[in-house]
Amino acid sequence: MQPTHRMLLYILALTGLAVDQAGKYGVFAWLREAPSYRREVIPGAFDLVAQRKLDKDGKTVLHVNPGALFGLGQWGEGTANTIFAAISLVAAGVILFWSCLASTARDRRLCVALGLIFAGTLGNLYDRLFFGGVRDFLHWHYLVDWPVFNFADCCLVFGAGLLLLQAFQPQQSPEDAETATASVSSPPAHAEYLAVGQGK
Repeated sequence: MQPTHRMLLYILALTGLAVDQAGKYGVFAWLREAPSYRREVIPGAFDLVAQRKLDKDGKTVLHVNPGALFGLGQWGEGTANTIFAAISLVAAGVILFWSCLASTARDRRLCVALGLIFAGTLGNLYDRLFFGGVRDFLHWHYLVDWPVFNFADCCLVFGAGLLLLQAFQPQQSPEDAETATASVSSPPAHAEYLAVGQGK
């Protein structure tokens, strides 16, 4: 019976979700009184930032990203957020179905990739459902001034990268794996004959 890595997928997803939400709540609370709602982590390169904006009444409120990675989808805040929330729900359902397949459960690398993607999907979906958009707080601006992102985005990017790498690598079928294992564990026939000839 081959080992299953399905639990690894779920543990990565839940851990990534917990880290993402803890980071968001923690950083935004920490930066509430910070100058410009920003703290420098690596001078001239990397900051933590709690984005704010002025509402219709001139009050400073939380700024969320209704779009997707790298600043995509910055149109019609409510519409964009609804569309991307629906996409996230579909993606979560697909990953859950994918994780139930026996072939997926046997593939550790695939489970790791899907676990990271699932974590990122759930982390940003939570924000879309409860905040009307994604809370971003990581800002890399050395050499390239990246749009502000979050830990869930990192999970999505790394998970998708692992999935892409795996797609270009030759896959070994379960039958071939069982054959290879059997050939290693079983001594060649001529070795048995040699042992008999030597009186062993």
